[in-house]
Amino acid sequence: MSEDSVTIITMEDMAVVFSVTDDFGIHRESVSVDLAREDPGEVIVDGGKVEITLPASQAPADFASTIRAELETQGYVHNPGQVVTNDGDEGGEEDEEDWLS
Repeated sequence: MSEDSVTIITMEDMAVVFSVTDDFGIHRESVSVDLAREDPGEVIVDGGKVEITLPASQAPADFASTIRAELETQGYVHNPGQVVTNDGDEGGEEDEEDWLS
């Protein structure tokens, strides 16, 4: 693949990834997504860390089913709507603001 044909992920791509991982209760800090999209795409779960490479030739929304299936295979339980927090979080909005400063 030449440098000219590299496709970089977008915020919309990340939103799709997080829409899946959030539903499994995986903290966003445990999710790593390669900046460049590369075929065929990949989901690796290693020691509580989830590493994802989005495919270049498939829409992230379509690849979401692959992410979901791999997480289920690795023992994660799909539970939409759950709240994911850090162990030390006290549920405050202050945490969201802290990372912005």
